[in-house]
Amino acid sequence: MARGQLLQILIITSLHLISLSSQQETRFVYQNFTTSQENLYLDASAKVLPSGLLQLTNNSDYQMGRAFYKQPVQFTSFSTHFVCALVPKPGVEGGHGLTFLVSTSLDFSHAQSTRYLGAFNASTVPHALAVELDTIWNPEFNDIQGGVGHVGIDVNNPISIAVARPSYYSDTKGRNESLNLLSGNPIQVWVDYEGFVLNVSLAPLEVKKKPSRPLLSQPINFSDIFPNTSKLFVGFSAATGNAVSDHYILWWSFSTSRGGGSSLQRLDISKLPRVPHPKALPTVHPKAPRKKLPRWIIGLVAFLATVALAVLAGVCFHRRKKFSEVSEAWEKEFDAHRFSYKSLYKATTGFSKDEFLGKGGFGEVYRGKLPQGREIAVKRVSHNGDEGVKQFVAEVVSMRCLKHRNLVPLFGYCRRKRELLWSRSTCPTVGISAWRGFMNTGSAATTAAVGTVGYMAPELITMGASTGTDVYAFGVFMLEVTCGRRPVEPQLEGEKRHMIKWVCELGDEFSPEEVEMVMKLGLLCSNIVPESRPTMEQVVLYLNENMPLPEFSPYTLGIGTFAPVLVDAASLVVSSASWSWSASSSANHSPYAYQSTDQPWGQTVETKNSLHIVSELEKPKTQTLSSGV
Repeated sequence: MARGQLLQILIITSLHLISLSSQQETRFVYQNFTTSQENLYLDASAKVLPSGLLQLTNNSDYQMGRAFYKQPVQFTSFSTHFVCALVPKPGVEGGHGLTFLVSTSLDFSHAQSTRYLGAFNASTVPHALAVELDTIWNPEFNDIQGGVGHVGIDVNNPISIAVARPSYYSDTKGRNESLNLLSGNPIQVWVDYEGFVLNVSLAPLEVKKKPSRPLLSQPINFSDIFPNTSKLFVGFSAATGNAVSDHYILWWSFSTSRGGGSSLQRLDISKLPRVPHPKALPTVHPKAPRKKLPRWIIGLVAFLATVALAVLAGVCFHRRKKFSEVSEAWEKEFDAHRFSYKSLYKATTGFSKDEFLGKGGFGEVYRGKLPQGREIAVKRVSHNGDEGVKQFVAEVVSMRCLKHRNLVPLFGYCRRKRELLWSRSTCPTVGISAWRGFMNTGSAATTAAVGTVGYMAPELITMGASTGTDVYAFGVFMLEVTCGRRPVEPQLEGEKRHMIKWVCELGDEFSPEEVEMVMKLGLLCSNIVPESRPTMEQVVLYLNENMPLPEFSPYTLGIGTFAPVLVDAASLVVSSASWSWSASSSANHSPYAYQSTDQPWGQTVETKNSLHIVSELEKPKTQTLSSGV
């Protein structure tokens, strides 16, 4: 009897426990959120769209959105499966993410947006568990750097106790495949809690069943997290910040039955609402597929394009070479007077025959017109080697530094590889003599003789051009600059016609000391005896007053005459009643000797500001030419 009653009590108790267990089991599914809104609690920016999507946040900044199952759920284990989509705004970094949330309360007034995902804040410690799909890296929360987001498990705060890069285990390939949380494509998420272990799995929408290996597996005791209650709220939370995204839930299934995901309703992909991707919002009508061009046409177009580019490159290279110039360090001081070859080319219409004026000793001359309207003459010289360049430099420096009524003003110049050009305004006498000295002593090459009457040394006809002939021409030049007249004036009478003779007859009609010195130096340089002429180095010393001029008179051998007499003289001595002079040092080896004609006898008397030639009352009684033969 007693044993029968005990057995009856056990059977009744078991049936009661089974009934109680079945009453506490919770199971629900949301295939379309528009038809089941009565059991949803929506907070902040969360809303259900007409398409059936549950939107937690839109693409506005600093938003929060939460959605919970309205009724608290009592469980010791659970399984949930949902489909979500994180759609970033085009051209903006997506963020911040969403969570599956288990909480003791629906009051989230303490929560913050951005990195706290609308579930936590910086100070308050709620009783909550979150599985986060976070797209922003926050190192203070143990987030993983790099990649596109991460998956984590958070307990009571945003610091993850377990974290992994978003991926899933492919049972067909036998390896993990990565996932992009911000692709905008639907993603499946499974969360299972049983036996004090929380498992999290992810997979793309095309995977038909949960992967056999979870992404995260973390031992957790819910009694430690929620010590005072067994009834909890389940749902979702999402947030944005500077980085924004649309956070959607497409489908959700939940069950507290034991056995994991086997108690969940299967997902029907065909019934899922479409995710509104921002790039797909504008209506785009599909175009008919284009026919592919034949390969030979593509090859021909490529060949023609290559040829066109080659021709264009050749034209550019030729044009650049055509107008190329040469510039060296010594030309920097003349940059202000330098013309581009292109401007001279245009001014002379490409150096056309119509603009040709004539041909000089050094090159051709063309007429040109500058853009400002000024007419110019352009001298074009071809040169080979350093000699032509030095001649060009000497002429440019001289012409640029001189002002004279008989000189055409120099406006500027241009220099190419084998061409010298200048358009036809200035330096002291020292500068010219220094350049002439460079031309004579700085190089073994000699300059060409200038065949202008009055500048030619007497020996030029028989001996040819030499350093001495250049010095003679320079002496005449200095006299010309000082006197303001040409070396030969045919319209004048007698000895006034020749400048050198005229200078000797000026008497006391001279200017200040500088002119006196230049006049004397001009006479010295124009001595008909080549060996008696000073060198250009000595000329520079005289002009700089670093060396006194030697004493001489108008009747000194070789001074003030034009008709040399050829004699074989080892020494030449001129003696008179008043003075004598020896020419052994200056004319020892010269084939030229001076024979005096009836000239006034005089000597040099120097005063402060002028050069006077004082004539004596009588001619000398004797005048001797000694050849020493």
